[in-house]
Amino acid sequence: MTELRRQGGCQCGAIRYELVGEPLFTHVCHCTDCQRRGGAFGLSMLVEEKQFRLLQGDPEAVEIVADSGNVKTSRFCRRCGTTIYGRSAARTGIVVLRPNTFDDTAWFAPQAHIWTRSKQPWVALPEGVPAFETTYDAREVWPAESLARLRARSG
Repeated sequence: MTELRRQGGCQCGAIRYELVGEPLFTHVCHCTDCQRRGGAFGLSMLVEEKQFRLLQGDPEAVEIVADSGNVKTSRFCRRCGTTIYGRSAARTGIVVLRPNTFDDTAWFAPQAHIWTRSKQPWVALPEGVPAFETTYDAREVWPAESLARLRARSG
């Protein structure tokens, strides 16, 4: 059976990447840091590091401390400024992709909304999608298959 392969990149085309297989989880973050990066919220797709591969380019890195206190490293294109992915000190072995950078963005849907206590008042959250004032416990929210993949990875 052939694994799904999806590609994406930055707005100017200098950075290209590939995701092999299904993501672990996708959420929408409404924290003020995500809002400062250019919108009412940020989309984050968590994938295993082994699933992600840079095909082209050398993204710039910047380290930030999130509202949660977590240290995150974001990678972005030097030419156009598009944030492509990042890593979090709290989640080793996980890459946090910005799914809005995929060539085709119609295949995924957010599975949760987090940090809703700071969401913009004009943003309406969809019914049936879990929402959390701050963050969530992955053991309670993520699909069983994703949790099993994490357990297998940590051995």
